[in-house]
Amino acid sequence: MSTSKPRVKVPKTASKDEVIQIKTLISHTMESGQRKDSDGKPIPRKIINKFTCEFNGKTVFECDMEPAISANPYLEFSAKVPESGTFTFTWVDDDGSVYSTDAKIAVE
Repeated sequence: MSTSKPRVKVPKTASKDEVIQIKTLISHTMESGQRKDSDGKPIPRKIINKFTCEFNGKTVFECDMEPAISANPYLEFSAKVPESGTFTFTWVDDDGSVYSTDAKIAVE
């Protein structure tokens, strides 16, 4: 069982249509699939392979990740905020595990 922990940094407030910076980091034990265990058997690949950010149900950013991604992947991107709402962040692992967290923002 993984102990992956997602963290996000989103401003608490913004002006209408302001472009904000969002930072994400997920603590995750990555395995490239290239190493072997003590018996010489390949250790299965286990990486975060997809990330999605939605705002009020609409996708604002998404990316696919490949084996060269680092452990604990960090992403930083911009998003335009037209109204108050909730960002939903989702990471998908090779083994099918899904990690998710939310962050609210108020438009003043």
